[in-house]
Amino acid sequence: MAKVNTIKRKNVIRYNNDPCIVNECVIRTPPNLTSFCQMTLRNLVNGKVVHVRCPVSESFDVLPTEQRKVEYSYENQGIYAFMDNDTFELIELNREIIEDAINYLVPGNEYELYYVDGSPLTINLSSAVDMKVVEAPEAIRGDTSGNVQKPVTMETGLTVMVPLFIKEGELIRISTDDGSYLGRSKD
Repeated sequence: MAKVNTIKRKNVIRYNNDPCIVNECVIRTPPNLTSFCQMTLRNLVNGKVVHVRCPVSESFDVLPTEQRKVEYSYENQGIYAFMDNDTFELIELNREIIEDAINYLVPGNEYELYYVDGSPLTINLSSAVDMKVVEAPEAIRGDTSGNVQKPVTMETGLTVMVPLFIKEGELIRISTDDGSYLGRSKD
């Protein structure tokens, strides 16, 4: 059992008898009140996000996790196929398990797959991913006042707002936290 103040983002804890990944864990100390913890958890069984407020003295069971490097291969009728880079085993996951990561899965890219109690539960995304622009409208001449942006479609179907100079076929870097444009890819 671990105290709340030792729990970090990306830890997997048991909450209401289900494994939950910690998306956010913040200790708050308001004036004239006792400290408390605010956590945002995502249930790894049903995918629901839960907001928890608890005293700092509370403890949770931190589950041991195993991380494996996998390569995303393809999607077929809501089943996402990954290949384990060490054993070359094919791992198939339902859409519900990796709901948050779907827009950032590019075939051929490497990801970390979290295993809890021997079963795969979620994909750990890096903070940014490089993706190819497949559809970009032309910029309108003269529309350059301020920070003008246009919507483009990425290879996964994700729509991102980018500056006017981005063209179809370019590789750009996208934040996996909020889906925002970070810049052109270095590759």
